[in-house]
Amino acid sequence: MEMKKRLLYSVLGIITISYFFWFQNNSLTMSKTEIRSANLPASFDQFKIIHLTDLHNKSFGKNQQRIVRKVTMFDPDIIVYTGDLIDSNRTGDEAGLLLMKELTKVAPVYYVTGNHEWWSGTFNSLERSLNTIGVHVLRNEQSALAMGDDNIHIAGIDDPAHGVNGVSEREIAMEDIKTLAEEMTTDTFTILLAHRPELLPLYAESDFDLVFSGHAHGGQIRLPFVGGLIAPNQGVLPVYTAGEYVLNHTVMMVGRGLGNSIIPLRVFNRPEIVAVTLEAADE
Repeated sequence: MEMKKRLLYSVLGIITISYFFWFQNNSLTMSKTEIRSANLPASFDQFKIIHLTDLHNKSFGKNQQRIVRKVTMFDPDIIVYTGDLIDSNRTGDEAGLLLMKELTKVAPVYYVTGNHEWWSGTFNSLERSLNTIGVHVLRNEQSALAMGDDNIHIAGIDDPAHGVNGVSEREIAMEDIKTLAEEMTTDTFTILLAHRPELLPLYAESDFDLVFSGHAHGGQIRLPFVGGLIAPNQGVLPVYTAGEYVLNHTVMMVGRGLGNSIIPLRVFNRPEIVAVTLEAADE
């Protein structure tokens, strides 16, 4: 009898632990926040943005409907995606392209590359597919968003993993940002899509109003009072892993992402959809 009890408890323990890890890696959460800016035109007050990042070709139900349902309920004006739609360690782009196709039915989708798009060596074909289904692929360029009589701009840079040997990724990013900033209208509210959050000082130097980033996967494992434990290009106890960061007048929103790559599990760090509402503020 004692043996049977021990076996039962062991089985229940395994089931409980297995469910915990499944829940942590598959149960979607939506983080909502409001961002106020005196530089935002009045027509864009209550403008709603969904931010997604780092899917790594993961599926969330048939036709990605678990993500699409949550996004649709928020009724966004635009959807932004900040890289690593696919994963260089896995073949195929079906899950990522399916998500993009479904999202374009909800709102205009703006996309920039992450490092995995470049590491995969298949970005050229992915870009063609994204253009075909109506995704706005921003490659070191900006586009105007209109609301009433007002305009703001949305810009995007390639992830610096696209660079050449002998030139550091930071130098590549600096050059891309410099080129983009020279084309910006300085008195217009501008959103930047950029995969790497650790480059916030570069974004702030160029006076972007709002930046969306990913890449850090929320620090992979998150602990109370500590935050994320490890992130690419930031190492142990990274600074930029999730949520809102402010430098000068630049606000950066870092999404925890949706999928996994080299590290296969998340702990206390569920896949995240970020929902932002812009608010026009007085000077």
